[in-house]
Amino acid sequence: MRSAERLAAGPRHGSIGQPLRRVEDARLLTGRGRFAANLVTDDCLHAAFLRSPLAHARIIDFDASAARAVEGVAAVFSAADFSHCPGVSVNQLVREVTPPDYPLLADGQVHAVGQALALIVARSRSNAEEAVEAISLDFEPLPPVMDFRPADESGESGGIRELFDAVPENICLRDSWRSGNASQALAGADHVISVTVRHPRLAPSCLEPRTILAIWDEAREGLIVHASSQTPHRLRRDLCHNLGLPSEGIRVVAQDVGGAFGMKASAYPEEILVCLAAKALRRSIFWTATRSEDFLAASHGRGARSQGKLALSREGKLLALEARVDVPLGHWMTFSAAVPAMNAGRILPGPYVLDTVDIEVQGWLTTTAPVGIYRGAGRPEAAMIMERLMDTAARRLDVDPLDFRRANLVPVDAFPHRGPTGVILDSGDYGQVLDRAADLSRYRELRTEQAGRRARGELFGIGIACYVEPCGQGWESARVSLSSAGRVRAATGSSAQGQGRETAYGQIVADVFGISPAAVEVVHGDSETCPSGIGALASRSTAIGGSALLRTAQRTLEAIKGAAAENLACRPGELVSGPEGLWIEGRKEALLSWQDIARKGSFETEGKEESDGEAWGFGCTIATVAIDRDTGQIEVGSLFCVDDAGVVINPLLAEGQVCGAVAQGLGEALMERLIYDDEGQLLTASFVDYAMPRADHMPKISVESRETPSPVNALGAKGIGEAGSIGAPAAIMNAALDAVAPLGIDHLEMPLTAETVWRAIHDRDEGSSPA
Repeated sequence: MRSAERLAAGPRHGSIGQPLRRVEDARLLTGRGRFAANLVTDDCLHAAFLRSPLAHARIIDFDASAARAVEGVAAVFSAADFSHCPGVSVNQLVREVTPPDYPLLADGQVHAVGQALALIVARSRSNAEEAVEAISLDFEPLPPVMDFRPADESGESGGIRELFDAVPENICLRDSWRSGNASQALAGADHVISVTVRHPRLAPSCLEPRTILAIWDEAREGLIVHASSQTPHRLRRDLCHNLGLPSEGIRVVAQDVGGAFGMKASAYPEEILVCLAAKALRRSIFWTATRSEDFLAASHGRGARSQGKLALSREGKLLALEARVDVPLGHWMTFSAAVPAMNAGRILPGPYVLDTVDIEVQGWLTTTAPVGIYRGAGRPEAAMIMERLMDTAARRLDVDPLDFRRANLVPVDAFPHRGPTGVILDSGDYGQVLDRAADLSRYRELRTEQAGRRARGELFGIGIACYVEPCGQGWESARVSLSSAGRVRAATGSSAQGQGRETAYGQIVADVFGISPAAVEVVHGDSETCPSGIGALASRSTAIGGSALLRTAQRTLEAIKGAAAENLACRPGELVSGPEGLWIEGRKEALLSWQDIARKGSFETEGKEESDGEAWGFGCTIATVAIDRDTGQIEVGSLFCVDDAGVVINPLLAEGQVCGAVAQGLGEALMERLIYDDEGQLLTASFVDYAMPRADHMPKISVESRETPSPVNALGAKGIGEAGSIGAPAAIMNAALDAVAPLGIDHLEMPLTAETVWRAIHDRDEGSSPA
């Protein structure tokens, strides 16, 4: 059911499941948002960074004397000023991780275009930028390392051993998963399918660039930091570690954040440096990245190369999977740099029954910007290689690709299902979701339509992608209280960057108290007023953060009922809660209003909820595409998305998450790509050269949900925030290859630009022409 139809149908009983509009929008659309850049005062100093123009070089000369003489300059900092700082931290998630030593400012060598060499603090941004231009630099160029390849066999200076002395090779993370004997199964299989996929490197492209305002606070002898971050508590920890301050010495606030998509999950050198400078000068300092700085120095996404082999019986049973995934890491590792590789490996074989696997992942250092998590973080990579293998196998077996998938999906009676990499798929009815996607898209009719269009010489394709979406593990915190005014206040350790978190969290707490969501104040993104937490990433905030709020709200209400029962001379279990307050069931006249209750005592409960495992969503996306044979231009006609995200708190927000992620998935499939030349220069460092999808690129999107509650968290919720970016690229790629299959083309590279597709058609036509 579409959103408008759900709204017209009226609310469900209770708050959970209602398609309420976002409460945040009134504030944001009337200019009352509190973004970091909105808080800059006239007496604030401004920061700018001198950045490397070369991808790899030794620093021969650095002279900042002229910069220090520029009007308005308060300080010029170089590597020596902060050499004692430990820098950024890295999450050791996979079996082997050896992060390179990485100074906050380049020291001795530069390892990427855009790497910061100096920090200038001045009265205005223009003064700081003028000082940047005044610094004298001289380099000795060294060979850049741009791709997945071993150390330079020639022994020339600039091989990876010389590049990163702390790492013996340019591979600095590895992991593997093995079950059964894949080599033996591949050798004896009736069919072996091989596929290679290269993902374009992507720029996350948030509406709000990276931004930080570090305010020196004399009272705490520390800082109040307003940052565009999706993990404010993690940022505070990294700042305290580098600044040598206790946790109470730094307060981090990230109230409104203009998009993040994983790019703002880790602390950046620039953020740490601005805070170090604010502490050193005991002044407030502001910095916001230019769009080009984010292209050059913020973390990128994707860029993986995946190779897979799938063994099949003649009946179409999946026998074994062999897969290798190489991911670029850039010249330094963000906190979550290991996540894309880890997910790309452990998720395989996705939603299918397959016991024998041999999977390896490895991460490579290159002289480029860092590569970290980006909406999906390894999930799209796993889905793409598996779904390409499934489509290719169906074509080899001459069976319908939808029927082939249904025959190999994990059956409903097999949950919880332990996969060959050790992950446990918690619950689901995958076949029901696939069948609903087929019905929603009129799949059989589409195949009939395709036959007619092919007979007329048209290139028309239908693509299917099934996928699973893990939504994080671990813990999250919450605090729920009743204010003196009788309003419920819910503080969460999670955070938000545009998902409508205040709306959904308000619904969860309101459902417990039996009150309107409008009566719940949701507080997030402030390390001082909120309990410590992980943050918003990995599709975990509803499942884990929402469950923490649910449990904490229940305990708070239990305490309130215990106190109210004494006043009403009844047992707590006899009390009913609602918008007006508490009353004895069946005796509404015995009412204590929420204001009355608040006047009689203070009620506040803080809790920490740890999930019993990982919740796994499942989805199916079906796409249709038409290709112009003469130009190679692709038009995506429709996308049909059916997801099982467990219990859905707000269907309207869930649909918005799917549609937004689809837009990013479509961008990856059709147009987005960061390109470096052989010298390590970024050729796509602005939106002039980096293509982003516009409204007129978007196809018709139909979204539906199925609900199979997860048994591993209190809400029964699963992830959905990344679903569209997981399913859309694979479905569009499969549809494009289905369209050109009659021409004998079985491989296309992303992004599927008109030139890429035209060249594939043209090369095929030339190769098949008579000599």
